[in-house]
Parts: sequence; structure tokens; C-alpha cells
Amino acid sequence: MLLICGLACGTGTTGTLYEPDDTPPSYNGAPAVEAPYVWICDAFYQVESGGQELITDQGAIQVAFQRPTVRGFEQRERAITAAKTHIRDQLSRIGIQTDPEFHVDTPAEAGHVTTTSKRDEP
Repeated sequence: MLLICGLACGTGTTGTLYEPDDTPPSYNGAPAVEAPYVWICDAFYQVESGGQELITDQGAIQVAFQRPTVRGFEQRERAITAAKTHIRDQLSRIGIQTDPEFHVDTPAEAGHVTTTSKRDEP
């Protein structure tokens, strides 16, 4: 399992890439994709009202969530490339045009990923 995180403008999103030896989610309604590599990540967009408030370096915005994106891939590198594209697209949908800083880690390695905003630094 890999966690693929994209950070930009004081916010970010993380999705999960299940690899061939991983046990995918099994809860009621969990996505069923028959592929060696399965990418699952939130999908969201900016709304004028409702949704949830998200604080970015560009100010507060409202976002609403859609069903998570689920895609299957035959090759690991294609899955990682598509995951990064998905994250870029989601950030773009909320007005963030800055290319994200990406982290591709196992869950044990992911502790270094922070969401500290530049405005929080001295």
C-alpha cells in the first residue's frame, strides 16, 4: 500500500494505492476493481455555499465532496502517474494552480508529511 499525497498552498489531499499483495477495503459499498493496482482518493470541488470550509494560503473556501475516485491499473508507474494527475485536478478544481509537492510513501513512512502552512511559520 502506498499513500500518495499532494500538498500545495497550505492544503493537500492523500489517496491510497493498493498494490497486488494488499488487502483492499471490504466495508459495505467498498469499490470492487479487478486490477493489480487500485487507486482510491476523494474527489471534491469548490462551492459557493454549504460544503465544508477549507483554509488555504489563498484564504477560506467551501468544498463539497463527491464519491471517491476508484481506478484500476495493470502497472505501478501508470497508477502513480494517474494518482498525481488526479491530485493536481482536484486542487485545480478548488482554484489551486500551484504544482503540488508530492510524497509517495508506505503508511509507516508517511509521518514526515505535514500540512503546516507557510503563514504559520515564523
